[in-house]
Amino acid sequence: MEAPTEPEHPWPRPPDGGWCADDLDTLPDLPPHTELIDGSLVFPTRQNLFHMLAVSFLEQQLSAAAPDGFDVLREFTIDIDRWNRPEPDVIVVAGGEVEDLDQTRLPAESVLLAVEVVSPGGVTRDRETKPVTYARAGIPHFWRVENRGGLAMAYVFEREPATGVYTGTGIFHGRLEVSVPFPVIADLTEITSHHRS
Repeated sequence: MEAPTEPEHPWPRPPDGGWCADDLDTLPDLPPHTELIDGSLVFPTRQNLFHMLAVSFLEQQLSAAAPDGFDVLREFTIDIDRWNRPEPDVIVVAGGEVEDLDQTRLPAESVLLAVEVVSPGGVTRDRETKPVTYARAGIPHFWRVENRGGLAMAYVFEREPATGVYTGTGIFHGRLEVSVPFPVIADLTEITSHHRS
């Protein structure tokens, strides 16, 4: 009988009460883009071509539209509380929050917009868990972008101050046009126009 072998990649064992936000900076050998959701480590799922194209497109469009005083960042973690440090696909933050090129996260209160492009391995997280978490943290705007039959659709939400939850303000099929957090007009068909079969 063969002796049991050690796993090739031993998983870190969580402490009592779960991991905390600081652990993402200190745990060895975590895959890039690991998130912390409710004290649990969430490892990145394999991304498809749509996800990569959509994230790049949205980062470019937001960067081009952003007035002075705003920063647009891709795949950067935000501190929500001790047990939640998610990594939206794109964020818009108030200028001045990016102070140090060595910083690894930003406070949620500096984020004006969080964008998630839904990936096959994270549908429930991107549609349900993260929007609730972002709204609870006070992030005023949230966009969710999905692949619908080879075309991008953007679902746009704004946080309702009285209830603290997101309310839908628009579903955009081809042309995304919003006025907050600053005016943005984008042709969503460009995301997949060169790659549709």
